[in-house]
Amino acid sequence: MAAVDAGSGPAVAIVPEKLADDEQKEPLFERILYTLLPMLKSHEDRRRVRANDPVFNSQYKYANNVVITSKYNVLTFLPRNLFEQFLRVANTYFLILLIIQLIPSVSSVPFYSTLIPLVAVLSVTAIKDAYDDIKRHVSDHRINNRAARVIRDGQLVDLKWKDVRVGDVLRLERDEFITADMLVLSSSEPNSLVYIETAELDGETNLKVRQPIPETAHLEDHLDQLSKFEGYVEAEIPNNRLHKFVGTLTYNDQQYSLDNDKIVLRGCRLRNTKWMYSMVVYAGRDTKLVKNSGKTKFKRTHLDLFMNKLVIFILMFLGVCLLIGLIGSWIFEAVYAAGDGFRLFVPYLNSAQDSAAELAWLQILSNLIVLNTFVPISLYVTVEVIRLGLSLFINWDVKMYYAPNDVPPLARTTTLNEELGQIEYIFSDKTGTLTQNIMTFLKCSIHGRKYGEVTAEDKEREQIVSTGELELLSSDVKQVDFASWNSYADKGFVFCDQEFVDKCKSKEDPECDEFFRLLCLCHTVLPAMEKGELVYNAQSPDEAALVQAARNFGYVFKARSPFTITLDVFTPGEEFVPEQYEVLNILDFNNERKRMSVIVKYEDKITLYCKGADSIVFARLNEESQPLMRVTLEHLAEYAREGLRTLVLAKKDLTLEEYTMWAEEHHQASIVQENRDAALDLVYEKIEQDLTLLGATAIEDKLQDGVPETIANLAKANIKIWVLTGDKQETAINIGYSSKLLTENMRVFIVDSDTPEGVIGQLRDAGKEIAAAGESGRTADPFVDDDEDGEGRNEGGSGSEVLGPPFGIVLNGHSLRHALKEDVKLELLETAGKCQAVICCRVTPLQKKKVVDLVKKNKGAVTLAIGDGANDVGMIKAAHIGVGISGQEGQQAVLASDYSFGQFRFLERLLLVHGRWSYHRMTIFLRYFFYKNFAFTFSQFLFAFFCGFTAQTLYDATFIAVYNVIYTSLPVIALAILDQDVDEDSCYRYPQLYVAGQQNKNFNILIFIRSLIKGIYVSIVFFFVYFGMTFLNVFPEGYEWDYQSFGLAASATLIIIVNLQIALDTLTWNPIMHIFVWGSIISWFVVIPFIGAPFLYGSFFTYTGVANEVLGTAQFWFYWPLASVIALTPTVIFRFTRLDLDPHLVDDVRLKVGKEGRKLFRRRTFKRKVPKRVEKSAGKRTGYAFAHQQGFGKLITSGLGFGMPLQDVEVQHQRRLTRLITASQQGSPAPMRRPGPEGGVSSGIFAATFTVAAVSRSLSLPHKEEAAASINTQKDVDVNVHESHSDSAAAVPSRADVPGAVPTQSPEPKSEQQQVAVESTSPIEETNQ
Repeated sequence: MAAVDAGSGPAVAIVPEKLADDEQKEPLFERILYTLLPMLKSHEDRRRVRANDPVFNSQYKYANNVVITSKYNVLTFLPRNLFEQFLRVANTYFLILLIIQLIPSVSSVPFYSTLIPLVAVLSVTAIKDAYDDIKRHVSDHRINNRAARVIRDGQLVDLKWKDVRVGDVLRLERDEFITADMLVLSSSEPNSLVYIETAELDGETNLKVRQPIPETAHLEDHLDQLSKFEGYVEAEIPNNRLHKFVGTLTYNDQQYSLDNDKIVLRGCRLRNTKWMYSMVVYAGRDTKLVKNSGKTKFKRTHLDLFMNKLVIFILMFLGVCLLIGLIGSWIFEAVYAAGDGFRLFVPYLNSAQDSAAELAWLQILSNLIVLNTFVPISLYVTVEVIRLGLSLFINWDVKMYYAPNDVPPLARTTTLNEELGQIEYIFSDKTGTLTQNIMTFLKCSIHGRKYGEVTAEDKEREQIVSTGELELLSSDVKQVDFASWNSYADKGFVFCDQEFVDKCKSKEDPECDEFFRLLCLCHTVLPAMEKGELVYNAQSPDEAALVQAARNFGYVFKARSPFTITLDVFTPGEEFVPEQYEVLNILDFNNERKRMSVIVKYEDKITLYCKGADSIVFARLNEESQPLMRVTLEHLAEYAREGLRTLVLAKKDLTLEEYTMWAEEHHQASIVQENRDAALDLVYEKIEQDLTLLGATAIEDKLQDGVPETIANLAKANIKIWVLTGDKQETAINIGYSSKLLTENMRVFIVDSDTPEGVIGQLRDAGKEIAAAGESGRTADPFVDDDEDGEGRNEGGSGSEVLGPPFGIVLNGHSLRHALKEDVKLELLETAGKCQAVICCRVTPLQKKKVVDLVKKNKGAVTLAIGDGANDVGMIKAAHIGVGISGQEGQQAVLASDYSFGQFRFLERLLLVHGRWSYHRMTIFLRYFFYKNFAFTFSQFLFAFFCGFTAQTLYDATFIAVYNVIYTSLPVIALAILDQDVDEDSCYRYPQLYVAGQQNKNFNILIFIRSLIKGIYVSIVFFFVYFGMTFLNVFPEGYEWDYQSFGLAASATLIIIVNLQIALDTLTWNPIMHIFVWGSIISWFVVIPFIGAPFLYGSFFTYTGVANEVLGTAQFWFYWPLASVIALTPTVIFRFTRLDLDPHLVDDVRLKVGKEGRKLFRRRTFKRKVPKRVEKSAGKRTGYAFAHQQGFGKLITSGLGFGMPLQDVEVQHQRRLTRLITASQQGSPAPMRRPGPEGGVSSGIFAATFTVAAVSRSLSLPHKEEAAASINTQKDVDVNVHESHSDSAAAVPSRADVPGAVPTQSPEPKSEQQQVAVESTSPIEETNQ
């Protein structure tokens, strides 16, 4: 909990921020290294820094401000990259094979046949990795070379970020990024307040306030004093806790406590503050941002890891073949080759004294080289080519191009494409990823009537588009023209209920009038004039939307001071009339109260206005409002179903006596020393009773286009979506419903306990309820069959729509902290794993990473993380696939990602289309590649039985070298890049097709073994067909078929069979496929006769003249079709039988969309099975969400935000209270001066969206009792303002004394209250994102 030293002056109100994470453990490798070499580990036990003293700070050897996110440098690139590449079992295997081939007495194949492909594979991969890392180096260079202004020798010196050191004092200006983790010393704003945007750190777009201690604030921008500042800071060692800092500052022999409110962190951005001076405490890799970013990891797909296992399996199979060859060679040498006659044909290597066993063992190496094509190195070359092609298709996809921001899709890596087709879990940020963080007033309910609804006439002319937005088809649909009568109207405000607007203009409905007056009065917004226009600087986007809406309806919030609010209200006389309200009290919002109230006095009337959560406000209504409450509750339920954020509005009229009695109690509670917050809450509770209901507001938190449709379709694809956000629980839940992540018929569990035991209990209770429901594994057929016999089919497997359980779970930050502990995390995983949707709110970047790691390591599922800010970098790096959205929060997420684009909706196309196609293409490629190489290599193993196991090859060396390069490479590359089992429309319409990739149905160990068996079968067929031919036939000249003729005919048949097989595997034919498939077959009949022609005798081709002999025989033209038919017939029969008896979902989809399929197969009609929405009854779910936090009411009433002395403001409040008490005792109303034309105050201190850290509060019963006792103790204290302060001390500052105020043009004398006109210029700018 943040605290302010009692001696440090007035404190800014502080709200509880997200709980910190435990310190991240060091990786196992580093722990082992530090154990063996302890001198390498930093022994820093406390950070000790002295300002402007580089000599003192250098002794600790603190990190400089250079940040490196790249993996390699010039020295480490080659060894580290090679090490990573040789983690592939195949690469290591080929390296060993290359070493063996360097032995001349063993190898029958030249070493360069393996060396050249191996070097090519390693080089291509290294170049790709280097390219990716160079981009990281460029990004690092750009960041490390940003400009910084550092005080050196009494002057500001321009340096680079990389040159900044711990202890330096820096000057930062508005909109600049914070250079390092620094202690705030002074700023340009009143009371040295500093406003920062932390979206890069925690995803929250609200601004936060920081304030230095007063002892350094007086330094302001005096360089001579700042250069002599010698403050000494002792603080905690570098850690990753974003929301906690503990330290002390020793300055002028005084010690001051430091907390998180005195620190600004690297990655934040200075907003609405002209300048700030600060002192560097942590730099570079020691900053909290870097500590939370994680390390760049080498990512490999599941198929890569599976291929490693397959290579080991193939090597075992190869070992069996070598063992058989060893035994056969020994038997042959010992029994059949004992005589010297055989040695004339196969001479021994050394002498006649070589034993059969020795020769057999030596023969193993020769057989290894001959059979090495069981695992061809061309496999990895082809894989890289295919992945490159698939990546280019993503880059070239114009349907994923986001034109408004000119953001094309980008595959930042080429190694993970097929992994996109196997995603089971998506971890998504909210702000900037799902939402635009733009709030729009859409509808309202006032006195039981709904407004803002589109009329029936308009509904006939509207169309709901896929983005979920309302697109008006005709300009005849009437939108309210506010600008014609309201000079304050916002041009971007859209509203279509003209009847409601007319009612507001005429003031005929007092309920509507009170409704909008509440919106104008009950808030903490501050107005400012920017470029001649009135703008609102709000602490939250919700408040800005409500006040802006009231402005458009003719209730303009014009100005405010700590004591007054000034409105301009449109009257039936077609003019705006100023009204000034005296602000008596602001009953501030907090997370427990879930409401905010303001007590104002206008003329002789005192009114309390309240807005908050429906459950809270409804419980405090009077009896007369109960019927209206039931009607409003129905409206709220309707708004909640539409995903709108709702607030309930109520009021209460107070008598002067009633208020003064309460005001005395409030004063006594405000001065108690213990449990002050609980005491104030008790007093607030007393006045906020017997409220009169006015109505409710409905605000739309604008989602990015297409988010609900994308989430719904991904859920149908059996992808579980977890939202990890830094926002509040209510906001996160509301977005969950509006984005269709949570649905109305979904049972949502809330885990919000503060203790480990409570978290475990809530998780177990949820798990029991889910188990009792018994719906975890239910499936449903995505099609409804309308066959004549009426029989339906539920395929299960890939043909069933996996609906998933109708459960969701929400966890907040402190509960998640306990849930991620070792003894609880498996309970969390078990319960959350049974839910279709999971939302984690108020989480830190490190917690996001831990959640991803938890699922990744324990579920064994393929994960994807998507985000747009620096706070998402950790989870993006941790997930199997990281996706960055190029949005408003910088480029850190994009730079750390594997894929990037401009909008969340493109994720649907990336996964369901590109991902699914990539997985389909890669798996069909692997099946075919292993098949064709086993067919090729196993025939050489069969030939060993007929050549005395002498490692003699069946085929010519040239054919062996080009088999995988020319004859069979192009068709399979084209297939793996261009093939489509279904078109992209079907991928969208039937997302259930995606399930096959999640379940590895297209390529697993059974399919792999089936491919091997099919390859072995093909090899046996054509080998023995031609082996039999050599016994049954002779050439026309009378001589028999020799082994060269046999091998040449077998090679031709092999080429024909494997290319016909790929023709059967091809599902989408195009000109390229025709050219490559038939061209590969024709190429053999062209190339082999040419290079074997007699005029090339003596060339590299040793089968001179054989081709002409073989092609000239009738036997060859008879046997190759025979062998092909025998080899391919089982495949054709199997496929037709499976299609008829056990079709897969993809077969049904192809049948539905293909005309030929409809003729060949039985006619069936398919209809989408759309589950009926189960609507909840009214009031079952609230749409309450309010991005407001505690502390801003105090900032306004204390005058801190206006640069006014706190003592003067307190005196003024006491004077007003005394005046009201006196008037109450006399039985007459206190006078209230009418404002001048510009009466009121404007401030530009607050931005449109900001948050302040506020004190954590507790409303438990014991504390309330203690608070009540404290109040009673204070009853006897009589505070006399006039006795406590002299008249001079109590004097209220004039207009000229207020910083930034513009003198009024009114000739009227100033009242006792401070009157400050709306500023013509303001240091504040709106930062709504």
